[in-house]
Amino acid sequence: MTTLQQPQATESYNTDMALALQNVTISYGNFEAVKNVYCEIPRGKVTAFIGPSGCGKSTVLRSLNRMNDLIEGCSLKGSILFGGVDLYGPRIDPVEVRRRIGMVFQQPNPFPKSIYENIAFGARINGYTGDMDELVERSLRQAAVWDECKDKLNESGYSLSGGQQQRLCIARTKRQREVMVLEWSSGGLQCPARCDGVGDIAGPHFGEGLGSFFSSVLYFKTPSVLTSPSIRVSNFCPFT
Repeated sequence: MTTLQQPQATESYNTDMALALQNVTISYGNFEAVKNVYCEIPRGKVTAFIGPSGCGKSTVLRSLNRMNDLIEGCSLKGSILFGGVDLYGPRIDPVEVRRRIGMVFQQPNPFPKSIYENIAFGARINGYTGDMDELVERSLRQAAVWDECKDKLNESGYSLSGGQQQRLCIARTKRQREVMVLEWSSGGLQCPARCDGVGDIAGPHFGEGLGSFFSSVLYFKTPSVLTSPSIRVSNFCPFT
């Protein structure tokens, strides 16, 4: 099995890029959902995909950490490079890909555990040996939900509101990931918290403490570039 390494400069790979889609076509059976996609996602930046419903935003985002593998009949042609390695190479373990590239979905899906364990569980099974209390607090603070959770960390994650559950999932996914993909994850946040919350989570402090390789990819379900929160929180904004 090929091991995913930190990116190294080569003649064919630009280390300023976290991910690079090269001539990617994704199909469901005989239907080509997206065709001949070329896109580079910069390292250490926030990239937001926007476009109308049905244009293939979710399909492209799910391909970045191989979540489309779980959909029967879905296939991909072309290459998606991460650290210069093709994520769809024959010896790549999709589980390892998802450890490195996290994803938060439109619908919150907290673990059936306490708020504390939603953050600590993944760290523990992956061998984290640092201060767990500090990790939990830092993760929840970076997802702008600490103040609402700090007095009830032992309560179930399901006890939180929809928007709080979404931020809990973001805190859980963000921990120790190098790229984070958010699929309309602000949908569970209330306005005006939707725009401000995404700005806190995906904006200037999004990669704090995670190193220069940390990147984020979002999509916003909006037909209008001018009214999209993507303008406020992203460095780059492809239209699909």
